[in-house]
Amino acid sequence: MVEMDLVGVRVELPSNTPIALLRERSGARRVLPIFIGGPEATAIAFALEEVVTPRPMTHDLIRNLLDELGVSMESIVVTELRDRTFYAEIELHASDGVHRVSSRPSDAIALAVRVGIPIYAAESVLDEAGFEAEDEADADAEPEEQAEEVVEQFREFIDNVTPDDFGS
Repeated sequence: MVEMDLVGVRVELPSNTPIALLRERSGARRVLPIFIGGPEATAIAFALEEVVTPRPMTHDLIRNLLDELGVSMESIVVTELRDRTFYAEIELHASDGVHRVSSRPSDAIALAVRVGIPIYAAESVLDEAGFEAEDEADADAEPEEQAEEVVEQFREFIDNVTPDDFGS
């Protein structure tokens, strides 16, 4: 497993498709783009911006339920890419032991951001769907500038990728 940072959530133009961008914390610093739905993109963006809603949104409710039950979320893992669909698991610790629950990556990321837990990706997923940024963003640049550079590099990648590049 490779630890990842959430670079951000962006809308890819002209298709208006939201993507979550994860980047390796160390090593090659590959970027893993995950296409997600609009509501999940909003949920992740709200968590990143620390937006407080008058009533709990779905991911806040899940966090609150787990807290109330004494269950802690420890990490999430993007476990596989199968038929162009990403899969993830949420690792939970409860009084009766460790549990791993299947999840869409977008929901797992939305929870991870709210709780502040690590995000991982399987090496095989990065090998299949990750790409190396050509030039590393300036380490002194603001996070928003780094995110924009990653998004621009992703656009260049997406312009040249074909469905065959993701296997069958």
